[in-house]
Amino acid sequence: MKSLELRSVITRTCVFLACFYQVLAIKCYQCSSSEDPKGEDHCGAYDHYDKTKNTAVECLGEEAKALGTFCYKRIMQGPRGFIWDGRWRSVERRCAQISERGVNWGCDWGYHKNGVYWEECYCAEDSCNGADQLRVLHALLVLCGSLTLLRHLDFF
Repeated sequence: MKSLELRSVITRTCVFLACFYQVLAIKCYQCSSSEDPKGEDHCGAYDHYDKTKNTAVECLGEEAKALGTFCYKRIMQGPRGFIWDGRWRSVERRCAQISERGVNWGCDWGYHKNGVYWEECYCAEDSCNGADQLRVLHALLVLCGSLTLLRHLDFF
């Protein structure tokens, strides 16, 4: 009877943790300088990024414009003389599912044929744009799975 109770507790714990996976998902800032009101810089294209102007959203929640498991930031900047004020610059911050360039941590950069500089950065921590909660959840799920497997193999 004791082993049945232990199995039941392990199963319930795993189901409980799986149900709250989305609640503990990574949070990222989402904004785009192309959506900023004229004369304002909420996404940090020209001024220092002010985190108080945007709220981090759950990347697996309804508010996320793009679902994902890590955060993404793209910067684009035109060469000097590209437009009348010397340089054009845009910034986009959001959740991301996959990287087009194979980078999922750190930054990658380059130049388009027209001379526009681009930089894409990916990270996997809350508002890194700390997903400690997501790491803890993964560890607990692995622990639950391991305990269930050990129990199935009659280790205890």
